[in-house]
Amino acid sequence: MTDLSATRTDALAGRAAGTSARGPEQRSRRRRSSVHAGQGVAGWLFVAPALAILLLFLVIPIVLAFYVSLTRWDGFSSPFGGGATYVGLDNYKSLLTVDALNRLSFARSVRNTFYFVLFVVPLQTALALFLAVLLNNRLLKGKGFFRTAFYFPSVTSSVAITLVFLFLFQGGGAVNRLLSFVGISGPNWTADSSGVFHQALSVVGVNSPPGWATHEVLSLSLWEWLAGPSVAMCVIITLVVWTTSGTFMLMFLASLQNISEEIEEAAEIDGASTWQRFRLVTLPLLRPTLLLVLTLGVISTWQVFDQIYLTGNNPATNTPAYLSYTQSFNDQAFGLGAAIAFMIFVLIVVLTVVQRKLLGTGEDY
Repeated sequence: MTDLSATRTDALAGRAAGTSARGPEQRSRRRRSSVHAGQGVAGWLFVAPALAILLLFLVIPIVLAFYVSLTRWDGFSSPFGGGATYVGLDNYKSLLTVDALNRLSFARSVRNTFYFVLFVVPLQTALALFLAVLLNNRLLKGKGFFRTAFYFPSVTSSVAITLVFLFLFQGGGAVNRLLSFVGISGPNWTADSSGVFHQALSVVGVNSPPGWATHEVLSLSLWEWLAGPSVAMCVIITLVVWTTSGTFMLMFLASLQNISEEIEEAAEIDGASTWQRFRLVTLPLLRPTLLLVLTLGVISTWQVFDQIYLTGNNPATNTPAYLSYTQSFNDQAFGLGAAIAFMIFVLIVVLTVVQRKLLGTGEDY
């Protein structure tokens, strides 16, 4: 009986000791949880102004614009007070399925922008990378001057640069005057709507479309889809490549300067030539930046507007962004203009996803 009482006494004492030992730990955990809970509340309070601004100026306008794309609205009355007529997907159908002027104009704008993106993105990326590698040379003197000179077009007013280009490439402009010195009669660059691929085919005697090229896609024949960029669009391509390469050059230059010189020296010791070091060492290390430049290039080129606006209402240089503007503010068809804007948005998202699937994200490098 005495042994049993002693055992019970020891057990109670052990429980009391364990309880007293766990007490500080539990109190410490409660304090930490309360501190973390306070941090969460404080974090939401800090980001609340930014979230409110994004909600007010980004999310709500996007939702309203999508609502407008489902209506027929002239832009003068309130879209919620009976000033807009709900038409559902009719605006989207007029762009994709109804054989009318709207679908033809939209198809031409998509065709023009497709060739614009096809030429601008590779050219501006290659030029930016070339300039970055050139400025990253340790033996080059006057790097500050060249960086400023190459980046200067990117910070200059696009309106001013576009007007200068239009002046240079007009029928009696400086470019045609220089070409006349070597016996070449230049075209009226900014008004020539002929496709460069069609002009190249005419040189070899192909002046009419074959039978298969007469089939239509979105009210536009395959022969017109394969026309290539117009001469007027080539002027805009040259302008955009020259003005945007400086920005992407700085991105590549920052990445090049983060590459350790020891890696380059090790490759040189192993006997790699300059081209092999660039292709097998430098370029793979630039993969994340390269993917960023390509993504930004695709997004910005599909949204090109200001250079197109200054060329006038030329069907050969028309783009979806400019078409959305003209439908909204010139024709007072804000519903159709909003629908075009959302078509551009969907197209950019799809192309970005496809690009990431094909090229990866670059996070493994």
